[in-house]
Amino acid sequence: MRLCRFNDDRLGVLEGDRIADVTSVVTSAERIKPWPLPTEDWLIAHLDQLTPQIRRTVPDAPKLARAEVDLLSPIANPGKIIGAPVNYRAHLDEANADAAISFGTTVKTIDHYGLFLKANSSLIGPSQSIRPTLQSRRHDHEGELVVVIGRKCARVQEHEALDYVAGYCLGLDMTDRGVEERSMRKSLDTYTVLGPWLTTADEIANPDDLLIHLEVNGQVRQHCSTAQLIFSVRKLIAYASGFYTLHPGDVIMTGTPAGVGPVVSGDTIHLEIDELGAMDVKVL
Repeated sequence: MRLCRFNDDRLGVLEGDRIADVTSVVTSAERIKPWPLPTEDWLIAHLDQLTPQIRRTVPDAPKLARAEVDLLSPIANPGKIIGAPVNYRAHLDEANADAAISFGTTVKTIDHYGLFLKANSSLIGPSQSIRPTLQSRRHDHEGELVVVIGRKCARVQEHEALDYVAGYCLGLDMTDRGVEERSMRKSLDTYTVLGPWLTTADEIANPDDLLIHLEVNGQVRQHCSTAQLIFSVRKLIAYASGFYTLHPGDVIMTGTPAGVGPVVSGDTIHLEIDELGAMDVKVL
């Protein structure tokens, strides 16, 4: 199943080139929670229970053309956005060869850096636009596979890690090049783009064998399989859960392959990943 959030926080299910509006499933009065809200995304936390009702609702739900809706981030309220730095060896090589990326440092891999967190305020969807604010900086695209956690977990064993996944989507982990910590340079408003929808875990047999393809204005920049990840999806989940409790809706951005590069105002970034769809995101 492919779930999307669109227009004014509507919930949809993708069917070919149309979207079935199933918002009624999540808007009944008994769904309303009192303050304070839990540290999780409500829809993802209840997805297992809601899925049968969503499937029953789809046939008679209003249908909209996919091209006519504005797609938002499929995850509305992630408790954490977790990044995996330098998780492809070819990206390590290009970072050390390009002073504009490394800023005079020796770049190492995820084994050295561990993970980092991105601000939730940086989150947008593909129909929204990237808005670089530090005009003196180089602004780079980083296309990534994104994992969405489906169940609360901690200290997960690698062999059982995929049992805790709700689904997958595409991600752009935008970054400003500089000397500051990654969490600062990657947390600007609009610098986390998720979309175009959430593909549930049952649809993806092996997240460690998906092709990532990214173009800027039609020019290929990134083309690589997740088979090249240093920390596989399973290992990333196990690793992250050893440091933090993971909650439904938490997002893990798995790292970007080689081919990162600058974007400027007026560019369009096209990102696609096997089995997960494609999205075009404008840079303003």
